[in-house]
Amino acid sequence: MTMRKGANVPIPASEVRVELGWRAGPGVPDADASALLLQESGKVRSDADFVFYNQPQHSSGAVRHEGKRSAGETVTDSVSVNLTRIEADVRTVVLAASADGGSFGQVPGLHIRVLNAADGSELARFDSEDATVETAYVLGELYRRQGAWKFRAVGQGYSSGLAGLATDFGISVDEPDTAPAPPSAPAPAPVPQPTTAAAPPVPPPAAPAPVRLTKVTLTKEAPAVSLTKQGGTSGTMRVNLNWQVRKQFKGWGNKLGRAMAMHSDLDLDLCALFELTDGSKGVVQALGNAFGSLHRPPFIHLDGDDRTGAVASGENLSINLDHKHDIRRILIFVAIYQGARSFADLNATVTLQPQYGAPIDFSLDECTVPSTVCALALITNTGGGELVVQREARFLVPERGVSPQRTVDRAYGWGMNWTPGRK
Repeated sequence: MTMRKGANVPIPASEVRVELGWRAGPGVPDADASALLLQESGKVRSDADFVFYNQPQHSSGAVRHEGKRSAGETVTDSVSVNLTRIEADVRTVVLAASADGGSFGQVPGLHIRVLNAADGSELARFDSEDATVETAYVLGELYRRQGAWKFRAVGQGYSSGLAGLATDFGISVDEPDTAPAPPSAPAPAPVPQPTTAAAPPVPPPAAPAPVRLTKVTLTKEAPAVSLTKQGGTSGTMRVNLNWQVRKQFKGWGNKLGRAMAMHSDLDLDLCALFELTDGSKGVVQALGNAFGSLHRPPFIHLDGDDRTGAVASGENLSINLDHKHDIRRILIFVAIYQGARSFADLNATVTLQPQYGAPIDFSLDECTVPSTVCALALITNTGGGELVVQREARFLVPERGVSPQRTVDRAYGWGMNWTPGRK
């Protein structure tokens, strides 16, 4: 159902998937979906009521940021909402978007869709057509009315970005302070202290840390980042791979392009070579059902194997950063199992999302060789518990009869013995 600005419709489903969508292209900024849970006053109860890329799940489990997905030219960033799990004092769930690297006037086809999570049917749709200089946008809201839920198309923009939108609803945002420090005043003269003993003053409770909106994008020019300096060295870090088949091809892949674009059996396998501080080595992969374990060595777990490319969340690895002292290095790589001849046929995005700290992402869009295996990122413990993420984006071409795993092993000197395996 396509809606006009200000219109509302009932939402009969108990769980919905909300998709922010737009058309990607040259010069089009990236966009990110977010949700804010508001009480009757129109403000959040605390900073925990803000769900976005740096805080992807609400403590109630009712709202989750699920990440991006591409289908042709259309990119979607999704939020799932279980309406039955939203606490009673939450009256509204605001559904917003923020532009990264431009304004929404540069984003074609901006829209929001509310889908029934049970069967994927569309319950509501609102297309935004009047955005100009706004860098953040409230596209819609889910709200309670007489015990039922409704969706309203809003279309309200902010030129102050995600920070301005968030603070408007009561979020404390941690923004870098660029103002010069005031001149220091002379130290006051010491005051004589009484000689009688007194109980030390009780310090006030520490204020909760404000929400961090920063993201890290790794490039050729800036390929590495310290998880330690980002504050992301505890909890679980999710490594996500999403991809789409290119519609247009360049160079040697041009002759294959149109034939590959319609393949529905595309299967990429996300894998990880690991070396622990006790010297043990191994691999986490779907092949041979070597899915690993999160709470015992190797402290890495492959969530599943998407053999179709149709799973909205792509393929995911989870790394237990609470065991960072047990990890020496992890090499994350991906192999084309079937459905494409090379990464030159694909657009893929890698996102590393620490539980605490800024998300780290980069794209795989530079392949110019017939590569079927790509080293994505190398995570290294440099000593003292500091973890550094290095963008590799290294496209490898296996020799005839050599497996992708063995190819990666040789390139990085892992030194493992390999035997044939199957899914």
